Amino acid sequence: QVQLVESGGGLVQPGGSLRLSCAASGSIFDINEMEWYRQAPGNERELVAGITFGGTTNYANSVKGRFTISRDNAKNTVYLQMNSLKPDDTAVYYCKLGRLRVVGSNFGKDYWGKGTLVTVSS
Repeated sequence: QVQLVESGGGLVQPGGSLRLSCAASGSIFDINEMEWYRQAPGNERELVAGITFGGTTNYANSVKGRFTISRDNAKNTVYLQMNSLKPDDTAVYYCKLGRLRVVGSNFGKDYWGKGTLVTVSS
């Protein structure tokens, strides 16, 4: 059984910073890609940032230069450091752990967190 726990969301003023975390627990062998998505009211869910097992990152154009994704493979945890936040960043943020393999299995599957709300407002 794999469980994901997200944390770090909250209310922040424009220009402020937040750090999101998503920690996976269970009998995990490895996790291929780790990603953060977000969904604002009335919008579709969109990819914000991703990082491969080897550390290659990619970002949505709207967050480049402001957000940084990182991971700790030993802790099965992915982080999203968000700086210079804007009201348009307001959304529920979800982590996705891609092609996660549990111990004893060669088959990987995707897992989603339940989401954490980020509100950027003065």
